Amino acid sequence: MQGRNWGRVTAALLAGAVVFLRGGPASADNRWGADYFPNVPLVTQDGATVRLYDDLLKGKSVAINVIYTSCKDECPLETARLAQLQRLLGERMGKEIFFYSITIDPKRDTPKVLKAYAEKYGVGPGWLFLTGKEEDIRLATKKLGLSRVRDSVSKDGHSASLMVGNEPAGLWMRNSAVDNPQFLATTIGNFLGWKDTAPRKSYAEARPLVLDKGEYFFQSQCSVCHSVGQGDKMGPDLAGVTARRDRSWLVRYITAPDKMLAEGDPIAVALFEKYQYARMPNLRLSSDEVAAVLSYVEGRDAARGR
Repeated sequence: MQGRNWGRVTAALLAGAVVFLRGGPASADNRWGADYFPNVPLVTQDGATVRLYDDLLKGKSVAINVIYTSCKDECPLETARLAQLQRLLGERMGKEIFFYSITIDPKRDTPKVLKAYAEKYGVGPGWLFLTGKEEDIRLATKKLGLSRVRDSVSKDGHSASLMVGNEPAGLWMRNSAVDNPQFLATTIGNFLGWKDTAPRKSYAEARPLVLDKGEYFFQSQCSVCHSVGQGDKMGPDLAGVTARRDRSWLVRYITAPDKMLAEGDPIAVALFEKYQYARMPNLRLSSDEVAAVLSYVEGRDAARGR
């Protein structure tokens, strides 16, 4: 994926960067309908053959990204954050919105491999992982706006984009697949016109939002997969980690987890195996940002009396 750290973009800035493709109200001349999307066959993680337009897009609201299971960069973070988004959307999944993750490595990512990958991330109903012929995937991702010319020069050949669409209305927008799941849930709900019947508190009741640098980076980059004292998630609970691990090892692991795993670092390998072969993504944090995250974890430990 592109090396840009999408998670650092604030909600306000990202909201201004969302791309809309408007086709007007649902009608026979909707340019983002059957005459635009190819009806190529794809195969789900359960081995079922489906057609891109007829079975996956027609008459539906969808959220679509591209991944590949051996990704060493941001794909694990994308999938973990979309898994959290899936939980936030609850019963709407598979009814009011459908998730599709299309592999760009179909030779390796067979339905069996995709099924194991989906299970590892706790994927539930309403979310399909899809493979198929390379030429069909190239055409589908191009038409979906998930394959762009500049992606060919990026590290993994694609960017961390999430295309959200309302096919009947011909409305599409691009978001970051690694953005804050709560923000994505709100953005998607607003885009699709969902009505939230839950009572909301007044803004006057809100407490001032004060985050130090370490807390900001932990919440925006790490909290999807880790907690500090609330138990394991996709990765280990980080409570007490600064006491258990050598500081220099922690700094290097946060900075370049992919390199340490490739080098066969015994602790990195053990963590990789223990947590169901989920790769820790290289978030490209600076040395100051890494130090801030570790200071935040230490502060949380101190507050808990460790």
